[in-house]
Amino acid sequence: MTDKRAFIERRPGEGDYAVRKPGSERASAVLPTQAKAIDWAQQRGADVFVERVRQTKGGTPDKWRRP
Repeated sequence: MTDKRAFIERRPGEGDYAVRKPGSERASAVLPTQAKAIDWAQQRGADVFVERVRQTKGGTPDKWRRP
């Protein structure tokens, strides 16, 4: 069974967005906006998760969410 998850994360310093598969070292794609990265991953049938770092009421980071 293949893992169809794709994680969209902002690249610090560059300001663009990388699309990564779980456990990968390199990005599958780098796109200028989060919306374009989400569209790119969804066109390839991926289950997309978007990076969101904020503090929750419990004090732990809420890292990934679905768009």
